[in-house]
Amino acid sequence: MKRFCAKPRKLGSLMRTLKTDVAVIGAGTAGLAAYRAAKAAGRSALLIEGGVHGTTCARVGCMPSKLLIAPAEAAHAVERFDAFGLRGDVSVDGEAVMARVRRERDRFVGFVTQGVEAIPAADKLVGYAQFVGDNTLAVGDVIVETHATVIATGSTTSYPPAWNALGDRLVTNETLFEWTSLPASVAVFGPGVIGLELGQALHRLGVRIKVFGRGGGVGPLSDPELVTEARRVFGAEFYLDTDAHAEVSLEAGQVAVRYRALDGETRTEHFDYLLAATGRRPNVAKLGLEHTSVSLDEYGVPLFDRETMQCGSSPIFIAGDVNADVPLLHEAADEGRIAGDNAARFPDVHAGMRRSPLSVVFTDPQIAVIGSGWRGAREVAHVTGRVSFDDQGRARVMQRNRGSLHVYAEIRTGLLLGAEMIGPDAEHLGHLLAWSHQLGLTIGEMLKLPFYHPVVEEGLRTALRDAYAQLDAAAHALRAA
Repeated sequence: MKRFCAKPRKLGSLMRTLKTDVAVIGAGTAGLAAYRAAKAAGRSALLIEGGVHGTTCARVGCMPSKLLIAPAEAAHAVERFDAFGLRGDVSVDGEAVMARVRRERDRFVGFVTQGVEAIPAADKLVGYAQFVGDNTLAVGDVIVETHATVIATGSTTSYPPAWNALGDRLVTNETLFEWTSLPASVAVFGPGVIGLELGQALHRLGVRIKVFGRGGGVGPLSDPELVTEARRVFGAEFYLDTDAHAEVSLEAGQVAVRYRALDGETRTEHFDYLLAATGRRPNVAKLGLEHTSVSLDEYGVPLFDRETMQCGSSPIFIAGDVNADVPLLHEAADEGRIAGDNAARFPDVHAGMRRSPLSVVFTDPQIAVIGSGWRGAREVAHVTGRVSFDDQGRARVMQRNRGSLHVYAEIRTGLLLGAEMIGPDAEHLGHLLAWSHQLGLTIGEMLKLPFYHPVVEEGLRTALRDAYAQLDAAAHALRAA
């Protein structure tokens, strides 16, 4: 891409200089892992952070969202009482719900900040870093000379700039958890992981919601059949338009959403808040990357090798959400470890261990994608093993019989290529599938493993049997030819 050639920052004579083997920019999950890896390799390391401490997961991501989902699931369980022959009622105390969310969130953040506080003061520098060159950073009035640097600056919610006119009526996952009570209504824009999880949780806690998307996608699913099923399943519970045409404005202190409804009619509806869950933007804009030798993509993110986390042949490495690869905590931790270790050993870098991709969405039913899912499997000749949970024994007993599982297997070898699912216990089935994928198991080998009765995992066996039958038929066809 065309490089922006700005003049390097002029360094004043009054600036003090620090020297370190490895500089780590950002003290989130990836940054902390990188710092620890560099220290474990016997190098000096400096952790640079200009914002608040506490990982995205603990402060505004995985943990507070699950704290909101938990009471939502408990409240929703009452709705199944009649079918079980039970009677009961429930009321939601919004202030109490949000008080627990914030209290437990702060507890999780506290664990992280304690870890940061335990790091020696000489290894920490407060401020925002800018590159002056490949081996030089400016942090306020401090110049940091480093042998190698790890960028672990995370990401920020991205949404149309015009929405800023909504003022405090606009919330993101970075501000929603500061609510002291639950509002009456929320318009959710973005049916991705964050929008689906928070939107459904708010709905089940009595908040009037509508979810609007663009492009037709649902969460991380790429399999067209499962995307269609997800639209149907979630759309039966709350309003969901995955390819909406909507305009937003502020009217009398409320968010006005003018949209073309699913029935084709144009309506205007008012909400207390708009939740922007429309994606995240890597925090790279103010790093001064134009003063380095790294090549950037169209979004200004350094091009890098995901096996080593190195940016080109430079002494700069990148890890975590900032690289826009796989924005998940366990991936950020792995990337940080690889980046920190290679930064410590630069220029003797080596490929680190990458695990089989696993993504889980904690909706009800849950969503999981293993490996590269359908998107990756379609690149090779494969079969798709299917199971519907509508009549799966254990799922039906629990009244959680919604959704489907697809497993993808290579025709030539029978290897498990990946899977996608929307259904019960996806967080557990996803792990079984991810382990099998990482171990390089074939469908036949997976079918030799034990399956208890009656469990939801028997649904996985049904999908594997379907895939195996197709593989067997393909083998017979090849022999006949």
